[in-house]
Amino acid sequence: MLTDDARYQAIVARDARFDGVFYVGVHTTGVYCRPICPARTPGRTRCAFFASPAQAEHAGFRACFRCRPELAPKDAPAGPASVDAIDVLVAKITHRINEGWLNEHSLDELATELGVSARHLRRATESRLGVSPIELARTRRLGLAKQLLQDTVLPITTIAFAAGFGSVRRFNALFAETMGTPPSELRRKHAATAGDTITLRLDYRPPYDWARFLGFLRGRAIPGVERVDEREYRRVVHLAGHVGEIAVTPAKDRGALQLELAPALLPVVMPLVSRVRRMFDLDARPDLIERQLARDRTLAPMIAARPGVRLPGSIDPFEASIRALLGQQVSVAAATTLAGRFAAQFGTRVSETELCYRFPTPVEVATAGAEKIVKVGMPMARATAIHGFASALASGAISLDHAAELEPFVARLCELRGIGPWTAHYLAMRALHLSDAFPASDLGIQKALRRTGPRAAEARAEAWRPYRSYAVIHLWTHLGEGTAP
Repeated sequence: MLTDDARYQAIVARDARFDGVFYVGVHTTGVYCRPICPARTPGRTRCAFFASPAQAEHAGFRACFRCRPELAPKDAPAGPASVDAIDVLVAKITHRINEGWLNEHSLDELATELGVSARHLRRATESRLGVSPIELARTRRLGLAKQLLQDTVLPITTIAFAAGFGSVRRFNALFAETMGTPPSELRRKHAATAGDTITLRLDYRPPYDWARFLGFLRGRAIPGVERVDEREYRRVVHLAGHVGEIAVTPAKDRGALQLELAPALLPVVMPLVSRVRRMFDLDARPDLIERQLARDRTLAPMIAARPGVRLPGSIDPFEASIRALLGQQVSVAAATTLAGRFAAQFGTRVSETELCYRFPTPVEVATAGAEKIVKVGMPMARATAIHGFASALASGAISLDHAAELEPFVARLCELRGIGPWTAHYLAMRALHLSDAFPASDLGIQKALRRTGPRAAEARAEAWRPYRSYAVIHLWTHLGEGTAP
């Protein structure tokens, strides 16, 4: 736990490790900032500290236009691994708010979705985060609107609706009240240079091993859906009925990635940004992860040689799951070929360019049946497993929820035909981006740990919690990634 004096020293040092971990409000200006804000450091007695932008705004502070708190990486926990039911619930609430769930639904509907009362939902959020779910959602909407105002030339009306506001009048009033200036004035002072593309900045905490991250994605890119070169990741996105291309590249002069998106994806920009951040692991705490794993004699030299290794996630959890199921007992290259055929057979053609398919949905795959799936080029047993998995998703029997708890998720998946612990843990890593998954029987892990066997590997990995997924990526990277699907 950080003391306020320690927080202040982090501000003085502009320590990037604490970016997004806390925020500082300055009483004399009424502004709250990131610890790395380049403005003159305020005196200690003028500072108030907050765990989130929502807390700072609840206390009456407005966001700094210089360091832009809405762009800070979140202080993401290591997945909802806590046995505390309240912490698990709050993780699920936060996940849905970040994806824009309350933009289209009420708080009562969210409570019903999570199986609790609206009162319990509010009390849990306020007890853990110090603000209500409505305040969290409002801060998320205002932050996205502020970013769109400063980084794009989109009309203010378009920005209001893209950020989840149902009324432009309400947006203008709330923005002026919270930010201390109307949207039109912020646009006049900070507008981006005009251009044909929509590009957003996504900050992270350095270091970030971009080259190795892209290398992992490159060998697994689905033909027709994804393309990865030496610098850029590009793909077709299908989200809530909206289809368009995105491209992700590193920013030249800061610890950030740049997300370029097609205008067709503006209506889903909030969940899209959340999923891109998760896929590229932008909210990770490299300092905590590497300090924990470096205690192990096998991992320590790997971490020293490769700082900033991240855990690759996914934008479409179903797509990542099918890619994993196709990769059972075949090489990486063979699985990639099968995934391309799968997208072409069951997806939808959206263009005549190289990126021409949107990946199919669970309903589309479930409707196709195992007899058609097998024609992609796989054994009937695997086609049946894929069909059963898609059917379970389509019916709601299982859910690919990023805020899921690891052990119940693995247990539920292992009840499905053709899915064992290795596949379930791999899906938890890639599809759900859970930080503590561990496919103990993996050949690469066994080789790296000198073939100790799954039980011995699990015992060894207890010391790596809650970052076992990162340890797996380090082991695979060290072995040339030849054994990961």
